[in-house]
Formats: sequence, C-alpha cells, structure tokens
Amino acid sequence: MAGAAKVEVSPLGPEPGATGFAVLHNRQFRWLYLSNGAFFFAMNGQMIVRSYLAFDITNRNAFALGLINLAVAIPMLIVSPFGGVIADRVEKRRLILIGQAVLMLNELAVLALLLAGRLEFWHLFAVVFVMGCTFPFVMPARQAIVVTIVGRRGLGNAMALQMGAMNAARVVAPALAGFLIWIVGVNATYAVAVVVYGFAFAAMSRIEKSPPPARDRDTSVYHDILEGFRYVAGDPPVRVLMTIGILPMLLAMPFQALLVVFAVDVWDVGSRGLGVLQGAAGLGGMAGAFFLAWRPEPQRKLRLMMASLLGFGSSLFLFALSPWFALGLVMVLIADVFASIFQTVNNTIIQMVIPDAVRGRVMSLMMMTFGLTPLGTVPISALAQKWGAPFAVGAAAVAMVALSLLIYALSRSFRDVDRIAGEAALMEVGPVMPGRRGSAGAPEPM
Repeated sequence: MAGAAKVEVSPLGPEPGATGFAVLHNRQFRWLYLSNGAFFFAMNGQMIVRSYLAFDITNRNAFALGLINLAVAIPMLIVSPFGGVIADRVEKRRLILIGQAVLMLNELAVLALLLAGRLEFWHLFAVVFVMGCTFPFVMPARQAIVVTIVGRRGLGNAMALQMGAMNAARVVAPALAGFLIWIVGVNATYAVAVVVYGFAFAAMSRIEKSPPPARDRDTSVYHDILEGFRYVAGDPPVRVLMTIGILPMLLAMPFQALLVVFAVDVWDVGSRGLGVLQGAAGLGGMAGAFFLAWRPEPQRKLRLMMASLLGFGSSLFLFALSPWFALGLVMVLIADVFASIFQTVNNTIIQMVIPDAVRGRVMSLMMMTFGLTPLGTVPISALAQKWGAPFAVGAAAVAMVALSLLIYALSRSFRDVDRIAGEAALMEVGPVMPGRRGSAGAPEPM
C-alpha cells in the first residue's frame, strides 16, 4: 500500500479487535463527529434557552413549556416515515446540509426578533414546529451516512462514540446554557448557540457526498413507506431486534419522569437532589457509550446486549427500592450505563444487518420509537399515583426483564444475531432483502 503517511480506516472499517478511537483516524468520520457533536450541543442547549424564553414571555406559565414540547413531538411522529423515504432517495450529505440550513435560519430569525425586542410566544411555537418537521429528515440521514463512511466493521465503535457525544451534550449543554444565561444574558446565549449550529453546518460541508443506492424502478413515496414497514415486519432478525429495543423505551426509560417524585417525596432532597439525579443519569449514559468505544469491538454482541439489558433492569429495580438517596444516586448512574450500552449495541446490530436500500426508512422507524418514552410515562405515572413511585418503577423493571428473557427463549433469530451480524460485517453492500437469510435461502422464523 502506498501513502503510508496517510492514516485512513479501510472501507470496511477498523480491523476486528481495534478500539473505538481507531475510527477517528478516518478524516471523514472526524468531520462527521465534530458536526454531530456541535449539532447536539446546540440543540440541547437551545432547549433550555427556549424554555427560559417561553416561561418569561408568558409570565411564568408552565403550560407554555408543555406546548413547546408538544409542537416538536407531534410533527416528528407524523413526518418521520417520510423523512426515512427521502433519506433513501437523495444524496444524504446534501439532505443534512439543507436541514441544518433550515434550522439555522430558524434560529437566526428568533435571534433577530429577540435582539429587536419583538419576540412573542407564537414565534417560538412556530420555530419548534419547523424543527419538529425538519429533524425527521436530518436524523435518519445522519445515522445512515455513518456506515457509508466507516463501513460495517467500524459501525460498533463509531456508534459508541456518537452515543457518547450525544449523552455528553445531554449533560453538559443544558448546564452550560444555564450558566451562560446567568453570566452574559439570554440574548448572547442564543447567539452562541446559533454560532455552534453554524460550526456544525461547516463541518458537515467537509464530508464527501453520499449518493443513494441505485433504484430498480420509480415508486411513489407511499409505496416506499409501506415497503419500509414490510421490510421490518418480514425480516425476523430486524423485527426482533427492534422489538426488544422498544421494551426499555416503553417500560423502563419513563422512570426519568418520576425522578422528581423520588427526589421530593421519597428521599426529601428537593430540587438540588433532582438536579444531581439527572446529572448522574446523563453521566451514566455517557460512561456506557465511551466504555464501548474504548474497548475492542465485541464479537459476542448478543451476550453483551442481554447482559446490559439485565443489568439495566436489576439496577433500576434496586434504585426503586433504595431507602437512601446516596444508594439511589449510584443505582441510577449504573442503570444508565447499562441502558446506554444496550441501546448502542442494539442500534449497531440493526445498522449492520439492514440493506442500504432501506436504511433511511428503518432509521426513521427507530426514531419513531423514541416517542414511546413519553407515551410510557402515562401508565407508569398512573401506577405511581396509585401505588407509589418505587412500586411503579420496580414493576416496570421486572416487566422489562421478564419480556426480554421471553423473547430470548422464543426467538431463534435473536439467538443467532451474532452470526448474522458477523456475516453482514464482511459484506461490501447491504444484506439481501427478507426471505433470503438462511443458508438454504428460506426465511428464518422469529
């Protein structure tokens, strides 16, 4: 090989056994990593700034904060399938740049109104609605472009680094935004966030184009949406991986909505204790992701995924039963370490085994599952109201573990994911469509 001075990861990604930081030798991934990190830092920071503005403009109306979140969530849920189709049809870098440009112009409009002293609540509502419509186009393309840059062998480590950056943004950005509001004021803080969005745009522009896979025939958008659903429903490994990935989102992760109940009613540590609990949860998620990035690529992904899922359920159960704040704090940190590991490994295997032709659509369906966490807060909150928060969280943890073990026992495809992922890692193109995974060409049962 010529050009020994130029260090790049091969198209197949790092060699097996390489640590996650090996993908940072890939210049294209470095730019993507910087762009994603800046994007998520700006996004998470702006959530705090926007909430502060909404609360202030509406004369401390707490309901306004709920409306702002609703204006993001509803369009994301509705538009996500369309975003996945577009991500599969167009050049991904261009789609991301267009989406980021829309978001940046949105934020610039708010900044201009803020500086002119003419910002009203409906302006913020409109901006977050546009954000909710834009994210479903940007996020599937961001996920799908990773495999183009690092290859299937590098996916696990790249995803771990990405998850680490996202969790770091979730912890650091809101705290930093709150600190900046206190030091330099809300106007300057908003301007800083716009600059960070601009850096994310500039970094993404340094990435090479990522054209979509060739299409055999022209089809309608609705046909492609249905094809994405049919693919997931008809491919046993992907179906079971997405099913088991939904369990923590629907049953366990809603416990975060009850942290305030534990802080105030169970342990009597008030708002300061709540902030410490939330910080510990974020640090745990960041630690889990960077642990995966630091260690060599695991060959036995199924064992790691199941161990982390059981560890998440067990530590969450101990958190729920803890009579002491200090023990609960340790347990919530450990729980989020395991949750981050599980989510990263689960997402990585799905990315490895899906074909490139439907990658964007599958990523958009995975985005829709994140809406299950707010949905799951309804039953867990009802249980907490009737039986108490410790019982509700403990019962959710037990239910998640029991259903996970049931899926493991019943699904041969799930128990075989190590072989399927290993074969996919050696392929230069996406695996074949459903019905052709078995050695004899027959579809495998769930």
